[in-house]
Amino acid sequence: MRAMFRPLSLYIGLRYTGARSRNSFISVMTLASVLGLMLGVTVLITVLSVMNGFDRELQTRILGMVTHLTVHGREPVTDWQSLAARVERRDDVIAAAPYRQLEGMLSHKGRVTGVLVTGVEPDAEKRVSIVGDYMQEGDLGALAPGAFNVVLGYGLARRLGAEVGDKITLVLPEASMSPAGVIPRFKRFTVSGVFRVRAEVDSLLAYVHVEDAARLARHKGSVEGLRLKLDDLFRAPLVGWQLEQELGPGFYTSDWTRTHGNLFQAIRMEKTMMTLLLSFIVAVAAFNIISSQVMLVTEKRANIAVLRTLGATPGQVMRLFMVQGSLVGLVGTGLGTLFGVLLASNISAVARWLESSVDAVKFDAYFVNYLPSVLLWSDVITIVVIAMSISFLATLYPSWRASKVQPAEALRYE
Repeated sequence: MRAMFRPLSLYIGLRYTGARSRNSFISVMTLASVLGLMLGVTVLITVLSVMNGFDRELQTRILGMVTHLTVHGREPVTDWQSLAARVERRDDVIAAAPYRQLEGMLSHKGRVTGVLVTGVEPDAEKRVSIVGDYMQEGDLGALAPGAFNVVLGYGLARRLGAEVGDKITLVLPEASMSPAGVIPRFKRFTVSGVFRVRAEVDSLLAYVHVEDAARLARHKGSVEGLRLKLDDLFRAPLVGWQLEQELGPGFYTSDWTRTHGNLFQAIRMEKTMMTLLLSFIVAVAAFNIISSQVMLVTEKRANIAVLRTLGATPGQVMRLFMVQGSLVGLVGTGLGTLFGVLLASNISAVARWLESSVDAVKFDAYFVNYLPSVLLWSDVITIVVIAMSISFLATLYPSWRASKVQPAEALRYE
């Protein structure tokens, strides 16, 4: 007999799920549970994928321009090639490039704006920065020593009204003595290129050759230090500390976490909070499962009593309703996962369609001109596990109530 009743809970639970209830409200509640779970899982997968996309864009664009790790010399570094070779011997350092920075103002046709001028060696810079991949006009290789060419960010060029081939004036805050008195230092540059990464740096940065920057800083033949690209940017603080020990007291390091780490901490915190808040949609659907299951138990009291008189144990009755409720959760989670993966994979196209047809959202105002999305299967698995766990827990109380039905009491008025 026990062998006969082993599949009983699964068999009857599936029958209850597929059968039409005499109470249409129970069917509506069950459908609401499925739709609620589907909506919650779909939204969770889509939102987390979009946040992953923005996280990736921040890493590739902003940190592609902002160095992972910088080695600063306490005195001007005259032989940067040997220092770079020494640093690049480390397995975690992909490339190193020299730099020198100047702060000043650019002037063109009566327009003046502040700027951070970075002196670079073009070939080496392409290995540590993405600026060479985002040239809108010209080429970074046009920065030749002694030519005094400059590559401007797109926002900077628009603010000055400058184009490739124009002459602009760099004004340095250091004053020079002349027969007429103290005057600021000026230097004419030719615009040889414009880069655009669609980030704040477009309006702040300009690039010149490192030797030209050294001449302007009156440290000819030297650089301030090296900009490093690492194989794992999140290990930058540890690698920086190790390099300080290796290179000695003449050098110190700084990394991206000190200047831009708050961006990524904010993204991660926001992702965690969004996961928590959107999980409440799943929780609401779970309450619907509880409600529909409780009403189903009430409706099926006579059936439960008959099963009990035929020899079904309380445990079998409990598992019966757990199967029925879990199947509702499985269907809702499965549909939500399917729609969520499809939407997350095509959200960029959907956003472009909405932008062109509804004219409600314009991504040109952001550092990307589209809605990025990165679907991580680890996120999908986590969401599925959360949804199925909540759905399963929601079946426990109604199933327990079903197992406590007394046959004699339930059949008294039948």
